[in-house]
Amino acid sequence: MAVIKSDIDIAQEQAGNMKPITDIAKSLDIDEKYVEQYGKYKAKIDYKLLNDLKDKPNGKLILVTAITPTPAGEGKTTTTVGVGDGLRKIGKKAVVALREPSLGPVFGVKGGAAGGGYSQVVPMEDINLHFTGDFHAIGAANNLLAAMLDNHIWQGNVLGIDTRRIVWKRAVDMNDRQLRNITDGLGGFSNGMPREDGFEITVASEVMAILCLSANITDLKERLSKIICAYTRDKKPVTAGDLNAHGAMAALLKDALKPNLVQTLENTPAFIHGGPFANIAHGCNSVTATRMALKLGDYAVTEAGFGADLGAEKFCDIKARMMGIHPDAVVVVATVRALKMHGGKPKAELGTEDLDALKAGLPNLLQHIENLTKVLHLPAVVAINAFPTDTKAELDLVESECKKLGVNVALSEVWGKGGAGGEALAREVVRLAESGEADKFTYSYDLDLPIIDKLNTIATKIYHADGVDLVGSAVKQVQELTALGFDKLPICMAKTQYSFSDDATKLGAPKNFRVTVRNLKVSAGAGFIVALTGEVMTMPGLPKVPSAEKIDVDADGKISGLF
Repeated sequence: MAVIKSDIDIAQEQAGNMKPITDIAKSLDIDEKYVEQYGKYKAKIDYKLLNDLKDKPNGKLILVTAITPTPAGEGKTTTTVGVGDGLRKIGKKAVVALREPSLGPVFGVKGGAAGGGYSQVVPMEDINLHFTGDFHAIGAANNLLAAMLDNHIWQGNVLGIDTRRIVWKRAVDMNDRQLRNITDGLGGFSNGMPREDGFEITVASEVMAILCLSANITDLKERLSKIICAYTRDKKPVTAGDLNAHGAMAALLKDALKPNLVQTLENTPAFIHGGPFANIAHGCNSVTATRMALKLGDYAVTEAGFGADLGAEKFCDIKARMMGIHPDAVVVVATVRALKMHGGKPKAELGTEDLDALKAGLPNLLQHIENLTKVLHLPAVVAINAFPTDTKAELDLVESECKKLGVNVALSEVWGKGGAGGEALAREVVRLAESGEADKFTYSYDLDLPIIDKLNTIATKIYHADGVDLVGSAVKQVQELTALGFDKLPICMAKTQYSFSDDATKLGAPKNFRVTVRNLKVSAGAGFIVALTGEVMTMPGLPKVPSAEKIDVDADGKISGLF
């Protein structure tokens, strides 16, 4: 039996094929004055480059999304990289734009998030661990605001902040359940005012969302100033601008705002920048990185987090709306294995043919397709991420069901073959992107709708629920947010990624359910309202056996265990 190499083994074996990052920048005609090198194979590209390119037409935007994720794996980032490499194989100038991995999932479950097999971005160790320090800068800016807020209260509280209504948490880029709820300010008068507090993982911070949605440093400062971190005793919002924190926060973020340029194993240019979670934030890489990819390539290939009900919906209704663009084609990634799991087949038995389980799980894929093609009116192709255990009968069944919806299926073999395994998929992507079908694009909802109507529209149109129920404080929060003038903002649903519903145990395409919204908060700087459903954790915990236990480094500095 052939030995299956790990992702890090493949990346390290192929390291000799990497080109200096200056060569990658030259291949995109980026003037060296905009290139800030971080070693030989990484660089930041100054966002001022976009001023030079403002009159250049955009390339075609390709969005990669997926079915509802399962423990069987789908391979969305691997496919995104493979589509970029595949487009280059067929003679197209493609640029990839991805999110940065968070240390929390890398050390928790994922063990890395830079693609896989022969479809990776490199240097994968650097990308997965620290990279260019963007997340540390975001965490520092977040915690600076927290420190200035508590200092203001200790120094006399001129703004009249109600210490029971502080909504700003501290942040760290690590899965650490111990920090979800804490009590701080203990130890006497000189050590602050005692109060309940807590941490979020950095990717859940509004600062992350703001950085990813900011067009330039001026826009960044303006958005930071609007962050609501607390409320006064008479329930008026207190912002980062009120605390005069936004200038210093922006100073910490001035370099983090610049997109990072790296490459794939096949030397396709790749921007990797920003990384908000898709279940508790909007789940897309930065606006600046996407704009650069669109200006520098004929095709910009990007991804949205988790399944299409979360990532693709938010990409379109939040990010694309703010940018004034829309995808020209969408790739929906699925695996036969994952679809069988949605059909009720145990993970241990996914390697055996089971057409009944596949039939039972296919509605999940078909519902995502219908959302994209009939709600958002975008042309789509299904990419079946190939596994050796897939049978012809199973693949034929997936193809026949998708064709009933007028959507083609392409077998993606990029994990094992790189760009050569994605050529068929790339050709279908080009056909769709050039067809003009995306000109019919519509958003899921109108911004002028009341908050409750926007919630109901997402729940019924995208999740196929019967409606939304507001419980607890959410009822009053709708009234308060409307009174404060935030009712015209888009909605960012914080929901489990494992189901169309707000119940992670409901696989496939569940029916006859309602979505429960328990809490609503405004991210005024980012420019959206976050609606929290179910038990969505903004600070995850580590699993029983975290990936960190397998990660190591030898005496020569060679890292192992990332996969």
